[in-house]
Amino acid sequence: MFDGDRRIMEKMAPKLKRVVVADPTQASARLFSELMRDIAQSHVWVAGTTERALRIAETCDPQLIVLELGSAEVEGLAIAKKVRRSNWSCRKAPIITVTGAATAGMILAARDAGVHEFLRKPYSMKDLIRRLEAVTLRDRDWVEGVAYIGPDRRRFNSGEYAGPLKRKTDGSETPYQQKINQCLKIVRAAVAASETDPEQAMRAMLTQATTLQTLATDFRLTLAASEFYRHLMKHVQSGAPLTRAAAEGWAKALLTFLPKEEARKREAA
Repeated sequence: MFDGDRRIMEKMAPKLKRVVVADPTQASARLFSELMRDIAQSHVWVAGTTERALRIAETCDPQLIVLELGSAEVEGLAIAKKVRRSNWSCRKAPIITVTGAATAGMILAARDAGVHEFLRKPYSMKDLIRRLEAVTLRDRDWVEGVAYIGPDRRRFNSGEYAGPLKRKTDGSETPYQQKINQCLKIVRAAVAASETDPEQAMRAMLTQATTLQTLATDFRLTLAASEFYRHLMKHVQSGAPLTRAAAEGWAKALLTFLPKEEARKREAA
């Protein structure tokens, strides 16, 4: 092993001490466990079923969750979604999915379930270290939405992507403006889900209101985000049910900062 790999492993090790591996195949689970002990002296819990994996994730606060895809015993994507939508301390923990039968659809489904990285079998020690380095040493923005909760999908296995830009706004918006617009779009989606998914809608709105107050340099946007946050917190403290009408009223001033095209979509909806 190269000295560079050893240095990387030393940096990663503190963030890989507690690992959950959900894999019904004992041989592959054992192999992964042994590799993690070699790399970071990790304590590894192995779960052969979806239910056991969720119990361990809830109680053991793992720093990394590894999910096998494509088996009936372990529903990897269902586990990922459950963790992301939970209130557990590990809800933002890095998740790596592993499979020997990778398809484009499976990769996209993993990304959309809130997974950080995708690892194909058979894999080498170098492949594994590369994925572990990505989830421990490269910061990724967290997206707290309604339909999606997890790391920024635009950087999913980003080192392997060399394709064309997809969004109309790619290249025309600054990273700062992209973050502002993403927050506003999430607020719009959360308002629409206020009654169908009230808990996650509230969590998403609070997160975006806080982020906007941090990002905004326009005083009017800062004020609108601050007022939105104040209404949300007052409502949380009241314990009353969340209604879409109330959320729309609180968000009205804030959503005027959506780009013109997005604002027209909001009005049409």
